[in-house]
Amino acid sequence: MDGSGEEFMKYRSPLVSRYASKEMAYNFSDKNKFSTWRQLWIYLAEAQKELGLPITDAQLSEMKAHWDDIDFGVAAVEEKKLRHDVMAHVHTFAHCCPTAAPIIHLGATSCYVGDNTDLIMLRDGFDILLPKLARVIDRLAKFAEEYAELPTLGFTHYQPAQLTTVGKRACLWLQDLVMDMRNLQRARDDLRFRGVKGTTGTQASFLQLFDGDHEKVEELDRKVTEKAGFKKSYLVTGQTYSRKVDIDTLCVLASLGATVHKICTDIRLLANQKEIEEPFEKEQIGSSAMPYKRNPMRAERCCSLARHLMALVSDPLQTAAVQWLERTLDDSANRHYYEISDIILSTLQNITEGLVVYPKVIERHIRYELPFMATENIIMAMVKAGGNRQDCHEKIRVLSQQAAAVVKQEGGDNDLIDRVKADPYFTPILGQLDALLDPKTFIGRAPQQVHY
Repeated sequence: MDGSGEEFMKYRSPLVSRYASKEMAYNFSDKNKFSTWRQLWIYLAEAQKELGLPITDAQLSEMKAHWDDIDFGVAAVEEKKLRHDVMAHVHTFAHCCPTAAPIIHLGATSCYVGDNTDLIMLRDGFDILLPKLARVIDRLAKFAEEYAELPTLGFTHYQPAQLTTVGKRACLWLQDLVMDMRNLQRARDDLRFRGVKGTTGTQASFLQLFDGDHEKVEELDRKVTEKAGFKKSYLVTGQTYSRKVDIDTLCVLASLGATVHKICTDIRLLANQKEIEEPFEKEQIGSSAMPYKRNPMRAERCCSLARHLMALVSDPLQTAAVQWLERTLDDSANRHYYEISDIILSTLQNITEGLVVYPKVIERHIRYELPFMATENIIMAMVKAGGNRQDCHEKIRVLSQQAAAVVKQEGGDNDLIDRVKADPYFTPILGQLDALLDPKTFIGRAPQQVHY
């Protein structure tokens, strides 16, 4: 940054300037894009030479010596003049490779570099995301193990329900993330290379270069595909690879967004209950007006970005739907979805590494609700002691409504157990009440499920 402040006079996407990792920002940078174009031109020339076209070692050496020294100023001038980005960079490359100039982009169409580079970036984007997702899963698994046996209120319809454990709840999050890991890996492995297919996908230009030799054209496709690090290329293409590839890619990332949104929403709800908090730095300010606040801003950021990521799915769907015949040029892909996924995972890793649990608050909430949840256990104990199930149910129903009235109308504590103890009808089981109200008897197999 210079001191002039000029960079602050134009819009900068916070996805890159504030949040995206260096590796993801570079993956979709102009430098990486255009140097990959040059690398693809080298792969093409190498393969063409290997298959007998008159390309010299000197030409290849010259191209390899200059694949990374892109003069973006020259490229901008060329593009303004030619109104064609690929040809602008062909000319720019040729300026520094005069010997190789005649064979750069030989037989290729713009999508040879454009689409193949996009596929490389998609693949490499997955390679950046997958280890980050694995780290989130690892951190969350350790959290689940640590709190596998800590009872906490479960919720259905956001109303207190049967108890679970803090660790078991984290396993609900984990299971979804593991599904996302499977989906991302599958989508990454399903990616193929566009390969060397020519202007409308017929390979006509390459068939002409090799004097009608179909086997050499097929071998050219295989060689360039392997050089680019792919095992397979798409069997058929138009001018572009099928835009359904972009749908498949974004759908798995949007699905990850839905998972992260659910996790971070849960954390935000629990933060309101003061049961769990995301990391909060020593000098962090929660509110400019309310000094006591500890807002879950990381979880909120994840939710905001995840919502945007999920909303992007319609973009590639519409694009794939309107690719007329062999292609149209209204298919510029929005690559922000990788950057968003990258930011979400980095932030979620930070959250999972520093989640704070407040067992005493959780215990207080359990004590508040547990008497109502224990009513069925009390009825069963009374029946075992010789009582009548219907009589006991009516007794408990009346006492429960009285206790609920104290809570809802008077703002008092749940005194149901005190009412049970004061009623002579329940004398036969008074010695069992502590055991009947032990939270660990309400969590079922939650701890065992964490340790699967």
